[in-house]
Amino acid sequence: MATPELMLSLGLIEKDVNADTLWVWCYPSIDADLREVMLRKCCLTLDNQVLHTFVFGQFCRTWYYITTVEVQEPTVLKKVTHFSIVVTAKDFNPEKYAAFSRVLCRTYMKHGSPVKMMEGYIAVLTKGICQSDENGSFLIKDYDVRKALLAGSLKDVVSQFGMETIILYTALMLKKRVVVYHPRIEALLEFTSRALPCLVWHRKDWSILHPFVHLENDELENLKVCTGYVAGFVDPEVKDRSDLFDVFVNLPDSEITVSQNAKEAMSMGKLHKEIGNFIVQAAEDADRSDAQVIKDISVKTKEILSNLMSLADHADNSKLTLECLKQGHYPPATENFLFHLAAAEQLLKI
Repeated sequence: MATPELMLSLGLIEKDVNADTLWVWCYPSIDADLREVMLRKCCLTLDNQVLHTFVFGQFCRTWYYITTVEVQEPTVLKKVTHFSIVVTAKDFNPEKYAAFSRVLCRTYMKHGSPVKMMEGYIAVLTKGICQSDENGSFLIKDYDVRKALLAGSLKDVVSQFGMETIILYTALMLKKRVVVYHPRIEALLEFTSRALPCLVWHRKDWSILHPFVHLENDELENLKVCTGYVAGFVDPEVKDRSDLFDVFVNLPDSEITVSQNAKEAMSMGKLHKEIGNFIVQAAEDADRSDAQVIKDISVKTKEILSNLMSLADHADNSKLTLECLKQGHYPPATENFLFHLAAAEQLLKI
């Protein structure tokens, strides 16, 4: 169930006829660091930039959703050429906030006053609904979080990467740092935030996502405090920043690279081949939907975790050691994977 109290703030950025881009209003408040990041994300500060109508991402555990429009006649906004509506929230639900922002954009275009937008925002916070004959309606209960989480296509990922999808699966299972590059923000957002997390559906953890990151110190410092993540970049220079990733995905070229320092943990064996084949077969089955493929992979994952936990049940304090794993007489690559997986799942005795 979608709940209104997940929203944190509403903001407005304008670009005027002199090409100046400024924060002009927010409610109740947005701190200075986040405002600076939002100015960077909204695309209005860049010259000759393609207009990105809707972008989203996460910074310092706050999700942001930015809808940008060009001002069209007739309007009361005579000195404004473009504006961006910024909604910050605790939850991941792009469809919900895109729909709400569209209503707010129409409201601002018509009235030219943030007060009218604030009324809509408060109506959603208090009643879960914002209604208007002229600007459209928004009903928060129409946007189930589960739908947002299931919006990605693993079939598309497997179609692009085939058996190499197992590298992505392994990296996510082991909570490694995955960096994805694509020059087009829309493609980047789709892959990083909709498709990839579905490979580890059993965790339902979208907090690992940073789908739209710039190579700026404040954003990189925010990344570096995370143990594992999926981070998306539109800047090709990120490929030279090996300090930021264990696995690098070049989306346009369909290339996946494992960094030197992650090769030992990411070494592949018989178990990986078996899981890889399973993922590919499930995704290539024309009779199975994307949701069914996600479920298939999740069931397979839970089998692996169940086996790992059964080993832990026989160990001291239900924590595994390398010695416990060795008693299973697994092939070296499988033993290595299970050891690192136990560490990622906090089943390892330190």
